Amino acid sequence: MNVSDIEASRKFWGWLLEELGYNLYQEWENGFSYKENTTYLVFVQVQERFQDAGYHRSRVGLNHLAFHAESREHVDKMTEKLTKRQVPILYQDRHPFAGGEDYYAVFFEDPDRIKVELAAPE
Repeated sequence: MNVSDIEASRKFWGWLLEELGYNLYQEWENGFSYKENTTYLVFVQVQERFQDAGYHRSRVGLNHLAFHAESREHVDKMTEKLTKRQVPILYQDRHPFAGGEDYYAVFFEDPDRIKVELAAPE
């Protein structure tokens, strides 16, 4: 994933992914990666010449990243932690059922406003 500010993304994604059981896998000047079992996520500082285009989840490309929570309680605990870290929580008026009556999740944004979802098992 190309990011606009590698240090802000390292702070956000490092914390979040470690909370979800991922481990730092690789690190270099302009990027880093995390791994959990067979899932591998790579974050790279976007080149300056592409910086102005910005990101919007409604354009072609990534809409959002979704992760599995252990339980509804896990979603609730992570929501509290995200709120304490002043991470923007999306759809607050429908939280935690923004995905539907039987879908328990928290939706939030990373530093580039990429939507992230943490969903409890059904």
